[in-house]
Amino acid sequence: MSAVSRSYNPFDEDEEETRGGGEVCGAERQRYLQQEALHLSAATADSTARSLSLLYESERIGVAASEELIRQGEALKRTEQMVDKMDQDLKTSQRHINSIKSVFGGLVNYFKAKPPESKPEQNGIPEYYGNNRLKEAMMSSKDQDTKYQESHPNLRRLDNSDSDFSSIDSISSVQRDAYPKNQRLQAYHKKIDNNLDEMSSGLSRLKNLALGLQTEIEEQDDMLDRLTKKVEILDVGIKSTDKKIRQL
Repeated sequence: MSAVSRSYNPFDEDEEETRGGGEVCGAERQRYLQQEALHLSAATADSTARSLSLLYESERIGVAASEELIRQGEALKRTEQMVDKMDQDLKTSQRHINSIKSVFGGLVNYFKAKPPESKPEQNGIPEYYGNNRLKEAMMSSKDQDTKYQESHPNLRRLDNSDSDFSSIDSISSVQRDAYPKNQRLQAYHKKIDNNLDEMSSGLSRLKNLALGLQTEIEEQDDMLDRLTKKVEILDVGIKSTDKKIRQL
């Protein structure tokens, strides 16, 4: 009995309770860290989704600007053809005035080669499609219109939790090694990776749209310069023809 009483330590129970309490605190801390990781991953996934939605919206604005620029090019092309037609009519008028002024002028007009007549456009509307780079960029961006509707906050479903985690089972074993063991974290990380890939592709399409717009603007600038010179020449010819008419 004395041997048993000597080996008894009253603090052993306290040590066991402390050890057990430490294990409980460690498990709670682990659950807390897991929840924080989930919240952080969810916030990151939502942030990338919003950025992707803004990217799609910017793409739609770029397509709308491209379409408006092409309509402007059509108007410039139509105006240039009208100026060319006016210049041709003015030359014909000058020939008639020379015939009226003198017999010699009529003989000169008879032997002088007639200016070539321009063929009228079908339906009176010239075809204008813009440069090839802009057309290809617009077609590529228009294909993403459905994705824009799915990602827009006013158009997408409010509860998309099923779609976020429905693809967990489809993750291959190789991909699983790259993601955490927690399935919810796997889904969030997979969604973030997909959003980043889509953002990279969207930025590439936006770059092509910008380059196409730049090329189209440069071509239309050249068209405006050419049109300005033609209008100046036409104005001089009109004043000269008006002066000849007053002298008849």
